[in-house]
Amino acid sequence: MAATAASGLQMATARPCISSSRGMVKAGAAILGANSKGTSWAKLASGSHISSTLPFERTLMSSSVKLNKVVTRAMSESSENKPVSGLPIDLRGKRAFIAGVADDNGYGWAIAKSLAASGAEILVGTWVPALNIFETSLRRGKFDESRLLPDGSLMEITKVYPLDAVFDNPEDVPEDVKANKRYAGSSNWTVQEVAESVKQDYGSIDILVHSLANGPEVTKPLLETSRKGYLAAISASSYSYVSLLRHFIPLMNPGGSSISLTYIASERIIPGYGGGMSSAKAALESDTRVLAFEAGRKNRIRVNTISAGPLRSRAAKAIGFIDTMIEYSLANAPLQKELSADEVGNVAAFLASPLASAVTGTVMYVDNGLNVMGVGVDSPVFKDLNIPTDKHQG
Repeated sequence: MAATAASGLQMATARPCISSSRGMVKAGAAILGANSKGTSWAKLASGSHISSTLPFERTLMSSSVKLNKVVTRAMSESSENKPVSGLPIDLRGKRAFIAGVADDNGYGWAIAKSLAASGAEILVGTWVPALNIFETSLRRGKFDESRLLPDGSLMEITKVYPLDAVFDNPEDVPEDVKANKRYAGSSNWTVQEVAESVKQDYGSIDILVHSLANGPEVTKPLLETSRKGYLAAISASSYSYVSLLRHFIPLMNPGGSSISLTYIASERIIPGYGGGMSSAKAALESDTRVLAFEAGRKNRIRVNTISAGPLRSRAAKAIGFIDTMIEYSLANAPLQKELSADEVGNVAAFLASPLASAVTGTVMYVDNGLNVMGVGVDSPVFKDLNIPTDKHQG
C-alpha cells in the first residue's frame, strides 16, 4: 500500500518546475493576500484528502529531470535586495520539501507554488509509481501553464525525489513491492533514504510539507471496513507524517515550519468518507498537537495542519461525490464561493513564514467558513426563514 499524493480528498501534487538538481529560482517576496492575476492556478481538491491510486507505470530513472527552457526569475537582480512594501511573506533563502506531489491539480502543488512565489527553493517527493508520468509531464511542458507564478515567471522545482512514505526504511519493504514493475528503476525511496538523500544533496531544509493520504477502502462505511484497510489508512495518512518529521527534523533549521493537510471529517460526520479515513484525519490532528510540543521544545520547529474545504482534484474523485460536497459548501458556507487551491497555498506560505512565528499546534481552517456551521441552511426545514445569500455571487 503506497502513500500517494493527497489533496482534493487531499491529494497533493507538487508544483513542477523541474530543473537541474542544483537549480534554484529566486522568487520574489509575495505579499500576503495578493491575487495571482492572469494566472491559471490548478484547482486542487481537498474535500477528503485521499490520494488516488492510479495505475502509473514507472520506467524512467528517478533522478532529477532537467527542464530544457529558460525559467524567468520571479525577482530581478536589480530589485532583489530592495525592501518590499507592505507586510511581505519573504521566504528567500529558505528551502522546502513537499511530500506528495504527483500532478499539477493537488494542494501540494498549490502550496509549492505559493512557497516559490514567496522566494523558497522547492524540493518535492513523488510517489514512486507516479514518478515517471509526473517527470515526463514536467519535461514536456504539460504543466507550464499551471507553473505560472503571479509575477509571470515559471515555478521551478529544484529536484524531484521518489518517495513512498508507507515505508520507513528498506527493511520495511516487502518482497512483492520490491519486485513490482512500478518500482523498477527507482531506489532510495523510503522515508529514511529520502531524508538521507536530501541531507547529502542540500544539507538542510526549513519547511516540510506533508500532502499525503491514502485509504484503500474509503468508499466503505466504517462498519464494513476491514482491519487491514483501516490500518492502511492510518499508516499512509497519519503515521507517514510522524515518520517524515522524525527523519527530517535533524535536517531542519531551528525556527523551521512543518505543515500537513487535514479534513473536517476528523471531527464531523461525512457520510461516504469511510475506510478509516476520518479516523486517520483525527489522528493526524491529534499528532499535530503532540508533535508541536515535542518538535517545538527539542528543535524549535513549528507544526500546524490546514483543514481545507472541498475542491476538485483527481484524488478527490476517488470517493465519487466531490461535486456534491462543493455544491453543499457553496449553499451553506458563510462565504458563498468555490474554494481555490491558491487560497490554501497562501495560508501555507503564511504558516511557513516568520509572520506565523508564534503559531504552532493549530488546525487552520481554509474552507470559506463551512466548519462553523451547525446546520445546512439549504435544508427545506429553513425555507421560511429569511436566510441571507451572497448578492455578489456569480
